[in-house]
Formats: sequence, structure tokens, C-alpha cells
Amino acid sequence: MKISIRRSRRAAIAVALGSVLALTATACGDDGSGSGGDKGDEGSGKGKIVFWDNNGGVRTDIWKEVIADFQKANPDIKVEYVGIASTEYQSKVDTAIQGGGLPDVGGVGAAMLAGFSAQNALEPLDDRLAKSSLNGKLNEDMVGVLKASGGGDGTLYSIPTSANNGVLYYRTDLFKKAGLDEPTTWDKFYEAADKLTDAKKNEFGYTIRGGAGSIAQALDAMYGQSGITSFWDGDKTTVNDPKNVAALEKYAALYKKVTPAADLNNDFTKMVAQWDSGTIGMLNHNLGSYQDHVKALGVDKFRGIPQPIGASGKRVQVSNPVDGMGVFKSSKNKDAAWKFIEFATSAAENSKFNKAAGQVPSNNDAAKDAWISEAEPTKLAAAALTDGSTTIVQLPYYLPDWNTISKADNEPNFQKVLLGDMSAKDFLDTMADQLNKAQAEWKEQNG
Repeated sequence: MKISIRRSRRAAIAVALGSVLALTATACGDDGSGSGGDKGDEGSGKGKIVFWDNNGGVRTDIWKEVIADFQKANPDIKVEYVGIASTEYQSKVDTAIQGGGLPDVGGVGAAMLAGFSAQNALEPLDDRLAKSSLNGKLNEDMVGVLKASGGGDGTLYSIPTSANNGVLYYRTDLFKKAGLDEPTTWDKFYEAADKLTDAKKNEFGYTIRGGAGSIAQALDAMYGQSGITSFWDGDKTTVNDPKNVAALEKYAALYKKVTPAADLNNDFTKMVAQWDSGTIGMLNHNLGSYQDHVKALGVDKFRGIPQPIGASGKRVQVSNPVDGMGVFKSSKNKDAAWKFIEFATSAAENSKFNKAAGQVPSNNDAAKDAWISEAEPTKLAAAALTDGSTTIVQLPYYLPDWNTISKADNEPNFQKVLLGDMSAKDFLDTMADQLNKAQAEWKEQNG
């Protein structure tokens, strides 16, 4: 579902991710028919609230633990959990904004924040945070990213829960057997992908993401290899820079050569399950799948390291969206919804959630817990982002159409690139044209 959004705002200040990375009412009001234009109500602070999880299935178990803890501490509030797959979440919320059915509170990450806020669907949270026990306890960079991603005027519409980072997972047992070096550079990555592949034995060097979520991973591979450090050159995007085109051509050529053919339809759950159960050498994902790999393989058969270093000797990565929670403006029980967010992002609960998710906590006290140094990929990611070795290319989450451009509009085209039915240049030129138009529209409305 594509929604073209225009809303007057002031120009946004670019915020770098920085140091560590960088619900007595029904779901949408008393009659369950709340939509984006409803003003809602503070409510009694008691009764029922509805929570939409933006990564349902994957995070359902840990969210149910957090909810159980919350209801024990707040017996007058009942939370109804609704898990929605990450690939379906934006369209579900967009539909509810237009037609009614919004929850009281839900996951609102940076990538979809501008689109929701521009439709006037979210409650501003600056004043609530200022009066909260959370004030001063949250990672300033994560808060800053969400403020910048809200569309332009610096309003905070989402409280950060966690930050992520790209990780290259590799099978240490397979690398050792093949006499391969750790894939710390892109050259070593391609060498390993080739050497570890024996299609007749169903052994592959790499698994590529060809389905839902493929664009962000492809951008990471592109900028990582090209070494281009900015998403914009003036008012024009760099996605179709000749260096990025060449990088994508090389990366896409891996498909079916050193990857399974089934990768064409891989979303992250399929990709992770395939890697955990098979004999595939490498997987690009993020910190979020670390615990899945530990359960499947143990800690001795794999490592998760920062993305490879390019020819310049510098590591370049695209930003991973900060995840968070927002109160929907149509809620008839905003007070209870806010209490739930406060509780979920408190030190103990934020630590518990992120330990299960394998991500970096937003609560500064939670970020000091011992499990972070014990989870090697998280520890290495934090180090890489603070030791000067990594440059983060900030993706334009502030564009209301970013999530649509980077998903529905272009994922089918990326599959065409993998199949050889579309050139990397045509793919990137198409995406660049959409981005340049979206940027021009945003600047016109926010100038």
C-alpha cells in the first residue's frame, strides 16, 4: 500500500547514530474504530490496552514475558498482545490509520516512523518523557535518531527500545576445514564464498536475502564495497553511483553461483533457519539472530563479526533502524499505554528484552549488564562503532515514503536483478529516481 504524504515541517537536522550504534478501552477506542484523525483520550490509566508487536513470531515469547511482568506490577491494566510479522506491519498500520482499528500502543521503528507521524497517527512523547523516570536514562543517540526520523520538526514520537547492527556470521568449523582466513575483508568474503561451495553436495558459501527485507542488505553490501560514505551528494542520492552499480553487480552475481536457488524468496526467518540447519558458510544479518544461531549451532561452530572492510581499509555500513514503541493518538487510554512503554524500557525489562533479541539496549543502565560483553557479536559491533574503523551511511528514514521505496517498490525489482532479468544499473537508476523525487518533495514541504 503506497501512501503519498505531504506535510509542512521545518528542515531536519541530520543526526548520526553515534556511540553505541549507533493499553478501560479497546484497541482503538471504546468502539474499536479509532483511526489516524482521532484525538483519543488520556483515559483512566486502568483497564485494557492493545499492543501491536512489529516483529510478531520472532519476538512473541519475550514480549509475553515483559507483558506478564507488567501486569504483575500493574494489576489494574490488562495488555492484549497482537503479534504482526515485520513484513506486514506497515501495511496493517496504514490500513488502520485510514479505516480504523489502531491499537493503543505499538512498535514504531525509525524506518516507518515518518510515514506514520505524517499521517498524524502518533502521540508526541517529548513532554511525557521529560516528566518520566526514563528522562536521562535513554541512549541519547537512539533518541536523536528517532527525533530526526519523525519527519522533520524534531518531535519525539517513539521511545527507543533497541538498536541493531549488521553482522557477518560465518561457520568457523567450515572455514577451518577449508583452510580459509576469517572473512574480515570483502576480498576474503568472495574467496570464501567460492571455495566453500559444492552445489552437488548441497554445500554453499553464502546465503543471500532475495525476499522481504532484501534492499537494506543489498545497500549494505554496495556501500561496504564502494566505500562511498554518504547517501546524498547534494540533493541527489548516491545509490546509482557507478561504484555502487559495480558493487551490486558483483554481489548479485553470487546468486545460484555460491548460494541456494531458494534464496530468491528468502526473508530473514527463512535465511536464518536455512543457515542454522545446513552447511552454508556465511550469512549477512544483524545482531537480532545471534541467539538463534547459539541454539542451533552452539558457540563453537560460528562467529559473528562486523561487516567486511573495503579496499580503502575502512569499514562502511548503512545505518540499521532504531526500534521503538509509540502511543497511537486515537487511543482512549493513553495514560496506560504510556505506563506500558515506561515499564518495557526500564532497565530490567529493557535488558531482558534485548538479551533475548541479541540487540543493544536503549536504557543506559541496561547497556551496562554483563550479558552484552558475553555476547560476542554485540561486543564486537559496539567496539567497531566506537574505535574509528567504521563509517555509517545514514539512510533517509525521515522521508515519509522511505519504507515503501525500500520495500514494496523495489524488492520485486531486486529479484529481477538476481534472476538476470534486470540490470543492476536499471534497478539502481529506478530507485534513485524515486528517492530524488521524494527528497525534492520533502525539501519543498520543509524548506
